[in-house]
Amino acid sequence: MPILTLDLEDDYALIGIHSTEEDYRMAFLLNKHLNTRLTRFKHALDFKDSTAEFPLFEYKDVKNYINYYLINNQHLQHINNPNSTVLFEDENTVTYLIPEKKNIDFFLKIEGCNDAKVIEKLVEKLNKIEQIITSYSLDPASLKSKDCAQTKALYSPNE
Repeated sequence: MPILTLDLEDDYALIGIHSTEEDYRMAFLLNKHLNTRLTRFKHALDFKDSTAEFPLFEYKDVKNYINYYLINNQHLQHINNPNSTVLFEDENTVTYLIPEKKNIDFFLKIEGCNDAKVIEKLVEKLNKIEQIITSYSLDPASLKSKDCAQTKALYSPNE
């Protein structure tokens, strides 16, 4: 499987989304309310040093030269404990794509449009979706973990 990377030096906008919806449902809602066509990317984001995989949805607006990527910020892994003597003593571990933003459920990365007014209108549309608790624009340069291997995978496909 090819390694996907997120080039944090590119010119793009990043929006944090808080929601309890599943990733496929969030993609459906964004498609419905934003007139996008997000589809599940053929590969999930994964890392050499981890078993965590982060689902990824993409939409390439060829007409406007804008690419949208919806990325789940967390990976829940269920671990069975075969040595346990207690029934239901399994463990769940959560891995975050961007650890310092654990409260964010999804990231919407927008390449090709970094106009603050357009992004502000997009955030307003997102906040009108009933299933979204809140959303807001993030400054990618402010991410503390932008140099760690996991954050570098926030995705920038060249396929």
